Amino acid sequence: MGTHLITGAGSGIGAAVARRLAERGENLWLLARHAVRAKELAEQFPGARTLVGDLAHPEKLSWAFGQQPLPDRLDSLVHSAGVIELGAVGDLPAKAWQRQLAANLVAPAELTRMLLPLVRVAKGHVVFVNSGAGLSARAEWGAYAASKHGLKALADALRAEEHDNGVRVTSVYPGRTATPMQESTHRQEGKEYDPARWIDPESVATAILTAIDLPRDAEINDVSVRPGR
Repeated sequence: MGTHLITGAGSGIGAAVARRLAERGENLWLLARHAVRAKELAEQFPGARTLVGDLAHPEKLSWAFGQQPLPDRLDSLVHSAGVIELGAVGDLPAKAWQRQLAANLVAPAELTRMLLPLVRVAKGHVVFVNSGAGLSARAEWGAYAASKHGLKALADALRAEEHDNGVRVTSVYPGRTATPMQESTHRQEGKEYDPARWIDPESVATAILTAIDLPRDAEINDVSVRPGR
């Protein structure tokens, strides 16, 4: 049984990954932004351990983790949490940029920094759930896309740095996926949301687990998952 830490496990892609790993009997550690959310995750995934840390404030994560027990090793660290605020560059205020950069880029970097020794012990895997916006930017998506382009750079640098330590790094670029974040995105776009049009989170989870389960002689660096309907 492996040990896996997942952010964003409460819904969407993160929940699908956590559910699949739990069904396999793996050990789960799930990040929650506060104690109430941690209790909810523990009820959602019986047997899982929780850690409390707010990704909106990455500068406080080190202190928060210093007050809580951590696993001895991590076979995977799956970054699945994220936030999105659409708006034109000419309209979006600095705080909107800062919120997205903090949660989508700086927090994954800080979590990785703190937990990397545990991943090295296991010669484990770091998975960044990126976005199609991490490869190209459209109008109104500038801040979110910038945070995701930065996440790609983070993953690429980490892969080069940790290859000799046996740590694998994968970026996953899902297209529109039927998640609560996608529903929020549709509201911001003023569009009707039909989850049947988009990728099932379970399909993205399959791609993530394929990367994690790949034999050690190979590594999936980048994988794009696009809507098939």
